[in-house]
Amino acid sequence: MNRTDRLYALVEELRARAPRRVAARELAELYEVSVRTIERDIGALQQAGVPIWADVGRGGGYTLDPSRTLPPLNFTPAEAVAVAITLARAGGSPYSRSARTALQKIVTAMSAGDGAAARDLAGRIHFLARPDAARPASVPAVLEEAMTARRVVRLAYADVAGTVTDRDVEPVAFTAGSRAWYLIGWCRLRGAARVFRIDRVRRAVLLEETAPNRTFEELKVDHPDLVAQELVL
Repeated sequence: MNRTDRLYALVEELRARAPRRVAARELAELYEVSVRTIERDIGALQQAGVPIWADVGRGGGYTLDPSRTLPPLNFTPAEAVAVAITLARAGGSPYSRSARTALQKIVTAMSAGDGAAARDLAGRIHFLARPDAARPASVPAVLEEAMTARRVVRLAYADVAGTVTDRDVEPVAFTAGSRAWYLIGWCRLRGAARVFRIDRVRRAVLLEETAPNRTFEELKVDHPDLVAQELVL
């Protein structure tokens, strides 16, 4: 059994036995590898975002939370690569880090054959870019957390002239233009809705305060010649 097949089999074995714990030695005997190899495989799965928990000591072992994992998916190799292409084009977008771990989970949960075919197809996709092209500015993780948890965030923000001001902002939405991502929120310093360009955020600190429940429509932020379109899942 190659490593890709074994990783897939490990997830399915732990899902089938959950919530019971399985010792590393038992898994090593099952797949005819060393305990050290199982430990490395489990570590790789954990880094990919698979919710595997480890207990040490007598009676310990590995267990998986089946409510937070995907069963084998019916994604075709082409569908998985289509998702990967979309994510690759979304550099600097909110939750891009989470998108990468989601893609890893999708590929891990596919059948071994389809996963291998998807990787082979992905190896035949290439993007062209100028060598000196600037990478899109990443959305700070603290802004992503502020939006998800609806928490007030304190920004050190530089305006177009480079002047930096500190302000507390109630995050409401992310939006994208042709060249940059923006945070839309209620600025307590100005007492009004404001649009903050992500690459001008010099520092962001998550506060303990929960932000009031405001909607994008309430803020009535104008985008000249543009119409805001909601992301639909």
